[in-house]
Parts: sequence; C-alpha cells; structure tokens
Amino acid sequence: MAELANCSTCDAVFVKGLRDICPNCYKEEEAAFKKVYAFLKIRKNREATLIEIVEETGVEETLITKFIKAKRLHPTDFPKLAFPCEKCGTNIVSGKLCIGCREQLNKELKLYEEVEKRTEEVRIRENARSDTYYAMDKYRK
Repeated sequence: MAELANCSTCDAVFVKGLRDICPNCYKEEEAAFKKVYAFLKIRKNREATLIEIVEETGVEETLITKFIKAKRLHPTDFPKLAFPCEKCGTNIVSGKLCIGCREQLNKELKLYEEVEKRTEEVRIRENARSDTYYAMDKYRK
C-alpha cells in the first residue's frame, strides 16, 4: 500500500516510493547531477575539489556529497573529490568517519566494554556473597 510522506527537501506531501524526496525535487537533483557530471567530464576538471565544483556549478556542497555517498560520483574517477568526516571534518572519500576517528571510536568502545565486563564481574561477586545462607543448628545443646 502506498504511503504518504513529506519531502525531506521541500516538505511537500507526496506518495513515497523508492525515494524520500518528491518528484519535483528529484528532477532538480537529477539536473544538478547532470550539471556536476558534465563539469567533471571535462578532462581539465577531473581533479577539481569539492569546493571548486561548488563554485563552478553552483550546486550545493551537501548535494554533491550526497552524490558521492550514493556512489554516483566515484573518487577513483575523480581523485581530489572528497567530503568531510562527520566528526572532525577531515576530507575522506568513503564512509562517514576518517581513519583517526574510527580508531578513536574503536578504542572508546573497547574501553566501555572492559568497564562493563568488570562491572558485571563485581556485581556477580557481590551477588554470590549475598546469596550465602548460613544455617545454625537451633536444636543443639
């Protein structure tokens, strides 16, 4: 069954299909992609950076980044095409985080897991102590 949704770009109501944007915004995005791709297809522009592409084409940086993340523009074809890491802003060509941020996140996760493991061990030891039942022989004389 069809689902009504608001366009993430213009907030218009539309019947949601494969995309999260309305047909009008999709047409605009496709026109912007064609403009960017036509610019990059020219041999001298293949090594343009993201900022240079924005300045020359007038297409928003977020939209070009969306094309890269959707793998419509490949950094292998355009070597200087990169977008910022979501945490620190360093230029990257794939993923959401740069190598440094990924390593830092992994270290923090390992530290968190270690703390959780030790906390669980302490909790188990304390429960083992409190579960001890001492019976006294009350009929003993």
